[in-house]
Amino acid sequence: MAEAPSATADPVAGLIDVPLPREVSLWPQTWEARLAIGLLLLAVVAAAWRYVHRRRVDRYRREALAELSRIEHAGNSGPSELLSRLTVLVRRTSLAAFPRAQVAPLIGPAWLSFLDRSYGGEEFSHGVGRLLASGPYQPIPPEPAELQSLLRLVRLWIRGHHA
Repeated sequence: MAEAPSATADPVAGLIDVPLPREVSLWPQTWEARLAIGLLLLAVVAAAWRYVHRRRVDRYRREALAELSRIEHAGNSGPSELLSRLTVLVRRTSLAAFPRAQVAPLIGPAWLSFLDRSYGGEEFSHGVGRLLASGPYQPIPPEPAELQSLLRLVRLWIRGHHA
């Protein structure tokens, strides 16, 4: 007669361990995939560098726009003081963006045509931008609508001039 298995015998003892497969690497196995990852990393680094560089280069624009906002919201200044502050702001912004030798000697119509060339329009020479050159010296202050148009023009110039 066959012997009955005892209750104390371990049923798992006779099993053979199955070998586990090798661990799967997270690193790509083909050179094309490695090249694609390398190019992607290079593109990310280049984009980050460009962003930081652009941010550093356009710092003067952000500061000029903040100053323009302060000028615009200063309610206690009269039209002639507003024009004087705008003139100084545009001049300082130009000196930050362009070579000093190119900007500093310009006055009057030459200054306004320089602003037109850097912006790509004619609003300074033939529009409300003329107030920057002559407005602070006129005995009659400009209308509030003209001042608002000038503020918009200066804001557009700060944002869009080509340095």
